[in-house]
Amino acid sequence: QVQLAESGGGLVRAGDSLTLSCRASGHTAGYATGWFRQAPGKGREFVASIRWSDSRTYYATSVQGRFTISRDNAKNTVYLQMNSLNSEDTAVYYCTADSLDGGSYASADYDYWGQGTQVTVSS
Repeated sequence: QVQLAESGGGLVRAGDSLTLSCRASGHTAGYATGWFRQAPGKGREFVASIRWSDSRTYYATSVQGRFTISRDNAKNTVYLQMNSLNSEDTAVYYCTADSLDGGSYASADYDYWGQGTQVTVSS
């Protein structure tokens, strides 16, 4: 069984940076890892993903150039570095794992989800 635990969320000001961490337990070798977010009153939105096999990364257009996803296999942890944050980035951020290592944009393609961590950006 795979378990994912996010950390690093908080309250920041517009323009600030924040790094989220997702620590995985269980057998996650070979899994792609992704980040999704959900703002109040909105659906869950793809943010970024990284594949295990080739470390290829994917980003939503809204975060391209501002967010960076990376992975430390030794620590079984995936990071989301977020720069130049703005109020539209306010959401609960979820870490996900895809056993097929697709790195998909679709939430339905992910098998495991964390509990989420709140990111609030004040303007």
